[in-house]
Amino acid sequence: VQLQASGGGLVQAGGSLRLSCAASGGTFSSYSMGWFRQAPGKEREFVAAINYSGSSTRFAGSVKGRFTISRDNAKNTVYLQMNGLKPEDTAVYYCAASLRDWGTNPNNYDYWGQGTQVTVSS
Repeated sequence: VQLQASGGGLVQAGGSLRLSCAASGGTFSSYSMGWFRQAPGKEREFVAAINYSGSSTRFAGSVKGRFTISRDNAKNTVYLQMNGLKPEDTAVYYCAASLRDWGTNPNNYDYWGQGTQVTVSS
């Protein structure tokens, strides 16, 4: 499956962005989806995940209450709505797909998008 992330940009602290990840080449509704991010000089970290049907979600503690994840299986797309953005949210955001798990470990995800840059200014 191929993943294409979009929607990143520059935003002031407190602002909002909505990331999208469009999938092609596979049965999207079979995959759990996750969002990860990587800031310069840091390891890739888990942000949010959603199971194949969209009935369950999970979030990193640092974004809980500010970010939401959703999916539209008819459009083969997963979204990350980011509200209340902080400068520490600045990173390249990646979407990923997994047939095995929908957890926090990036090693359990099979396919990755190219990433989209999110920059939050103070």
